[in-house]
This record gives sequence, C-alpha cells and structure tokens, in this order.
Amino acid sequence: MFKPLEIYIGLRYFGAKRRNHFISFISLTSTLGIMLGIVALITVLSVMNGFHKEIRERILGMASHATVSAYNGNLQDWREAMRLADQHQHVIGEAPFVEAQTMLVNGRRVSGAMLRGIMPDYEPRVSDVGENMVKGHLDDLEQGSYRIILGRELANTLGVGVGDKVTVVTPQVRVTPIGTMPRLKRFKISGIFEVGMGEYDRSVALVNIRDAAKLLQLGGGVTGIRLKLDDLYLAPKVSRELANQFPGIYRVSDWTNEHRNFFSALQTEKRMMGLILFLIVAVAAFNIVSTLVMVVTDKQSDIAILRTLGASPASIMGIFIIQGATIGLVGTLLGIAGGIALSLNLEQIVKWVEQQLGISFLDPSIYYISSLPSDLQWNDVFMISISAFLITLLATLYPAWKASRIQPAEALRYE
Repeated sequence: MFKPLEIYIGLRYFGAKRRNHFISFISLTSTLGIMLGIVALITVLSVMNGFHKEIRERILGMASHATVSAYNGNLQDWREAMRLADQHQHVIGEAPFVEAQTMLVNGRRVSGAMLRGIMPDYEPRVSDVGENMVKGHLDDLEQGSYRIILGRELANTLGVGVGDKVTVVTPQVRVTPIGTMPRLKRFKISGIFEVGMGEYDRSVALVNIRDAAKLLQLGGGVTGIRLKLDDLYLAPKVSRELANQFPGIYRVSDWTNEHRNFFSALQTEKRMMGLILFLIVAVAAFNIVSTLVMVVTDKQSDIAILRTLGASPASIMGIFIIQGATIGLVGTLLGIAGGIALSLNLEQIVKWVEQQLGISFLDPSIYYISSLPSDLQWNDVFMISISAFLITLLATLYPAWKASRIQPAEALRYE
C-alpha cells in the first residue's frame, strides 16, 4: 500500500497550502491538540510519579524494606538472625528493634503511640530518622537513661518539648497490693523528629532498645530485626529467600505487604488519571477524521484523475493514511519533546512562577510536601507515545477508506 508515490503525494497533501483555509486550520488544531494532550499526560504522570516517590521514600525512611521477627514477638537469637541476613548479597543494613503499642500521658493529655526501641548506632543503617531530627540526637538514647524521642505532631498533641517528661503506659499488667495495674514508666524527652509523614510524626516514639525490652519484659530478646536492601523492589524476593534460609520458625515480611493497600491505591489513582488525560489525546486524534473527510471532499477531482491514471483504491487509501499519520506523528513528536522538557524543568518553572506571583502553591505550613516533585519515567513516555500514535493512525482509516471508494466518473461529472 505504501509505495513511494503514495508517500510522496500524502506528504505533499500534508504540507500543501489548501484553497480552503478552514481545512488547514482544522489540521493545525488537530496537531496542536495531540501535542498538548501528550504534554499534559507526560507532565501530570511525571508529577504523580514524583509525589509517589517522595511518599515512598518518606515511608521507607521510617519503615524497613524487610522485617524478620519471631511468631511469639520475642526473638532471642537475633544476633544469629542478623548474621545470616548480612550474608545475603542484597542486604546492606540491619538493625534490631523492639516495638509495642503504648499510651503516652502528660497530665490530662493522652495519646496512643508506637513505642520503638532502637540501637542508636545501628538505626542509621536502616532508616533516615537521624537525618530528620529537629531537636536532639539519636545518641542521646543511652541505655538506662530512659529518654525518649517523639515525632513533632505527637509532641504537639501532648503539649511537651525537650526536657519535659511523659509517662509510657504499656499493655502488660502487674499485680500490686491494691490490684492489677498496667506497667508504666516515666521518660524524659531528649529529642523531636519530623519525617514529613503524619503516620509517623503523629504516632511514633523512640527509646533505647534495652530500656524498651526491660519495660516490655522481653529479657535479652527483641521484637525482630529490620533490613535495608540495595534495591527496595527486590524486597518480596529477598524476603522469601531469607525465610527459606533461616533455621527455625520466623515471620519475614516486606514493605509491599505492610503498605500494600496504600501503594495499590496510589497505583490505581495513577492509572485512572492517565486514562482520563488520554481522552484529551483521543479527542484531538478524532479531529483528524473531520480533517481528512474535508480533504477528501476537497480533493475529489484529484482522486478521480489518479484513478483514471491507474491508481488502485489501495493506493488512494494509502495516500490519506500517510497524510493523517503524518499529522499524528508530528503532533506526537512535538508532544514528547514538550512533555519531556516540561517534566525535567517543572520544579524550576513552578518556583519561578511562585516568585513572580508572590504566592506558594503548596504552603509548607499545610502540606507535608511543599515542592512540586517530578519523576520522568521513560516507560511512561514510551507507552504514551505508542498509544497516541496508534489512535491517530486508527482515526485515518475511515476517511482513507471513503476516499478509496470514490468513483472517477461521479467525481468528474461537474468538473
């Protein structure tokens, strides 16, 4: 179908100045519509990727890529588990932890919190909490000091600051002469952290691991060990391998299990947003139909002459497919270039606009993420490009088929 003659005539029709300027205008708007649709699609998906990446990094800054724990919640041979985990090629950091749901009390103010016992020397291997300290340092959590570090929102809820004391109430109970009482202990606040995720800033408190183990009556055991991998997307695979490698019965989980619903919701949101924005490209692509229909009407005499000179219906069809595909290809290429350029420079462009207008689109006092992150993923660009071009190619088939059905005698009757 696509011989040199068809390609030549199709490209000539695309670039020729038409007698009907309205057809030229429709052709231009179709090209611009495809371009703007692709630019919007690439840019919005890049921004969503940026937000997802930022959220994922903040979650994994406090959570772990993988966790090894005992079924009874008291892992006694944790040093051996750490040694075995360290031998895996993808494990780059490990740290023991003690964890339990507790209540923090300050006067009349009470708040639930996840009490996490850590080793200050090991914790930087698996989390970024040390880099997000607003006040104090992880090293302040010395064994036997009974000091505690709170998330900023948790500290605000309790109305406390560095130097104040809070009472930690645990689920365990003890029998006293006056009856059964919950185990509790006073801790002195030595620091405040802020990782930018309400889930952690509002509900996590850090203490020394031995202080936590003593309070929770774990003896020399811990709740489990947290692992950091060189590739977080290998967490499910590595977790299965470690589960098979460890002797005895352990519970091995990874971040994809612990936050499955959240990340699935983000992925669904991205798919739906991409589908909605792709309708922009679809509308622009179907403008090609009206463009080619008008071109076919305008070029009936040319088609009739080509048919009398021996052009087959397939050749006529190929001419108009080439013309419509060229419109789609030009729009797609311009859209790809514009989308990539905008996505790669979006943060700088937004900052410049904010400076010129004197406003902030994402107020830091309201939003955890105050900038507009952009993460351009080339597989998104590839899928958008292929899909956009295919739908524009599909839009050319009906007008091209109508052109191939024109009878020379009917077209030249009134010429």
